[in-house]
Amino acid sequence: MTGVRMVQVDGSPPAVAELAGALREALDGGPAVLPYPPRGSAPTAAAGPGAALVIATSGSTGVPKYVVLSATALRASALATVERLEGPARWLLALPAEHVAGAQVVVRSLLAGAAPMVQDLRDGFRPDDFATATAQLGDGRRCTSLVPTQLARLLDAGGTALDALRGYAAVLVGGAALDPWLHARALAAGVRVVTTYGMSETAGGCVYDGVPLHGVRVDIDETGRIRLGGPTLAEGYLGDPAGTAAAFGDGWFRTGDLGRWRGGRLEVLGRADDMIITGGEKVAPAAVEQVLAAQAGVRAACVVGLPDVEWGQVVAAAVVADPGDGPQEPDAVRGGRLRAAVLAELGRAAVPRVLHTVPEIPLRGIGKPDRRAIADLLDARQHHPQE
Repeated sequence: MTGVRMVQVDGSPPAVAELAGALREALDGGPAVLPYPPRGSAPTAAAGPGAALVIATSGSTGVPKYVVLSATALRASALATVERLEGPARWLLALPAEHVAGAQVVVRSLLAGAAPMVQDLRDGFRPDDFATATAQLGDGRRCTSLVPTQLARLLDAGGTALDALRGYAAVLVGGAALDPWLHARALAAGVRVVTTYGMSETAGGCVYDGVPLHGVRVDIDETGRIRLGGPTLAEGYLGDPAGTAAAFGDGWFRTGDLGRWRGGRLEVLGRADDMIITGGEKVAPAAVEQVLAAQAGVRAACVVGLPDVEWGQVVAAAVVADPGDGPQEPDAVRGGRLRAAVLAELGRAAVPRVLHTVPEIPLRGIGKPDRRAIADLLDARQHHPQE
């Protein structure tokens, strides 16, 4: 057992440079590295042999876990990415380096023989800073990794920020589901978006545009849950043998996500814990969100289940309107149109009984919808509509 080297990352280039040096040593057999943000917590357990990177999960359950990734898994993930993207590139780090997607940008850069260009995030993500950092990458093939919120901000900014974004050979987008509307908007703007699916336990994204990377195995078990296998899997959770045994086994990691195969590609339907059971029927929130977000005049959507005496739960949706250049659509008209679209696509059980327009979808972490906050908001609107 070996100790874990702690490296504090605050979004600055010097902090990422220190992390890059520590990761270079870890990939060559040195001590495992745990990047952590200011005010972040530190584990007390030691990592096993071969460990190179320890990543704290987002802690959606309220109790963060520390995922242990070997040098072998990190190398396998980086090499599979190079293969899928058809060659090496210079990488821009525009994500927090304490998250697996950010740390993997550093790893890919190191294995390509160069440190990444770093966008300073100490004052948050700014489109103009993204354009400046991109210009400093110089000539040659470029790649970067973003979350949907960042992609939307760059598209909204336009100008030099959008020009910079168009210059990337691939823009990996993950961390949260990418709304079909935003995806289509980015593609129409000339951005080479690659959607990614994965998590800390798989060394980050391991399924690109619905297709597993080389060596990655995907299975849908009898309950509809996605299982992932292959060389990018983590060793387990630091200091948590019970949690490791529950999630990992026989070469598979059992995710908390539901999925299905559609046209030969993996479609992620959302968290199993988020599944809504209304009148005995199961409704996947992600499926409803996809239909809503695909409709004209909708910028984003989030769907949750609210408790109901008669139905057990009811489907409830918050939508962010995109009025465009036309006249503003009354909420009642929009609601009727959106409910009709869900009915036609998914059936009566999936139709939102509660549907409200909101200014924005609350987020947590690096861009995931805060479903608890949305549920509280919709519940309050349902019982106190005038507030």
